[in-house]
Amino acid sequence: MWNKIRKYSVSLAAILMIAILIAIPTGYEDAAIYQGTDRVRAKVLSTDESAVVSSGLIQSGEQYCEVEILSGKFKGQTARACNMLSGSLESDKIYTEGDVALVVVSYQEDEILSIIMTDHYRLDKELILAAVFVLLLLLFAGRTGLRAVYSFLITVLTIWKILVPCYLNGMNPVWVGLGITTFLTVLIIFLVYGWDRRTLAAGSGAMLGVLVTCVMGIIFTNLFQIHGAVMAYSESLLYAGYQSLNLTQIFMSGIFIGASGAMMDLSVDITSAVNEVIQKKPGIGWREAARSGMNVGRAAMGTMTTTLLLAYSGGYLALLMTFMAQGTPIDHILNYKYVSAEILDTVVGSFGLVTVAPFTALTSAVLLTRKKEK
Repeated sequence: MWNKIRKYSVSLAAILMIAILIAIPTGYEDAAIYQGTDRVRAKVLSTDESAVVSSGLIQSGEQYCEVEILSGKFKGQTARACNMLSGSLESDKIYTEGDVALVVVSYQEDEILSIIMTDHYRLDKELILAAVFVLLLLLFAGRTGLRAVYSFLITVLTIWKILVPCYLNGMNPVWVGLGITTFLTVLIIFLVYGWDRRTLAAGSGAMLGVLVTCVMGIIFTNLFQIHGAVMAYSESLLYAGYQSLNLTQIFMSGIFIGASGAMMDLSVDITSAVNEVIQKKPGIGWREAARSGMNVGRAAMGTMTTTLLLAYSGGYLALLMTFMAQGTPIDHILNYKYVSAEILDTVVGSFGLVTVAPFTALTSAVLLTRKKEK
């Protein structure tokens, strides 16, 4: 009976946590920007580009669309909508007949005042993509895949429902980030191992690596004189009325939060390897088990550090191409603030990976060999 309770308690705890996080309000549900409007889907019936000014790749002016509203208060009605073009390839979009768009309808009682085209509607495709991912995960990984889905949902909800509101409310980003990272690390590893000493061993090793990354990130952010405004959309946040936010500390917290996933991965790999060694050789001592864990860690670190580099640099390919096309010297490139910020992210995150291997090898060897002795 107790074994059955332990078997299903992990999934029940995960489902309960997801339900609690969904129920928690962020405090920003009634943001003033969308009051008095209806955000709905609309199908483009026809377009009018007579007010669009084209200059090479850049388009400015306004595109007018005749749309049929597909949901909301005015479902079934047709109206004229405006797509404002700012001359930015990054943010502008052009609609064609048959497109489904997300629009904002401004109205007064039963009268539509204006309709603004915001973007192409992608939520249905995103849901299909997510469903296919979950299906494949369940087919190939079974119960472990289901727990991976739980951990994914809990992570997304925790960031959106707790981390982001705490940052907006002006709480210390470093301490909040450490608290959230600790919670997610313990919970996700618990979903992998359940009620087992391996959870404590892997969680301890991962969090020791996170602490090292946190300290190194704080020190070198100050030494590099990096301001948190290097983060995308940070200035927009300040102009939206949050001038009191400490963007630099938010940037510091982002360093160890971003690297924590890779550290969890490495700590679980090493813990599983040490546990397997102890199972195959019950009489092994903790020192020999720790050496085995370190051997696994050395092999994994060779790829994990490169994984971080590719993860962080993948989004900056266009920037690197621009530097090369302009003939910018390499010493100038490396000295730019936003490039230095990415170097800081990558190298400090790698510091955490380098330290999490010996930490996890030691904690798993000590805890798991003691379990075998008992």
